[in-house]
Amino acid sequence: MTWRVVAYGIAESWSEAMRGRKPEPMQLKPKDVKELRRLLRDGRTPQRVAQRARILLARAQAERTQQVAAKTEQHRTTIWRVCNRYRQAGLLAALYDAPRSGRPRVFSQTPTRAD
Repeated sequence: MTWRVVAYGIAESWSEAMRGRKPEPMQLKPKDVKELRRLLRDGRTPQRVAQRARILLARAQAERTQQVAAKTEQHRTTIWRVCNRYRQAGLLAALYDAPRSGRPRVFSQTPTRAD
């Protein structure tokens, strides 16, 4: 265990020191928990949505942001953004991307060779 001096010669162990932003407790609605688990069981859920569902479920189990980031192989800011989107706008906003601005892309059929 390593020690560090905090102030005025008072020392505390490094493991007791809390680094980074203090995580707010994450509370999911029971119907949201059911929906998240259903999405994870479904084999047709897009990976982006499944990853966000895993993030929300892990944070709801009181795991710290750094632990969730390591487990899901995502950056800490991604964890914060998903959780904040859930708090501000609900489950659908946290799981799915908002529509992009601008003209939608148009794909034309490539010409085929007639032999």
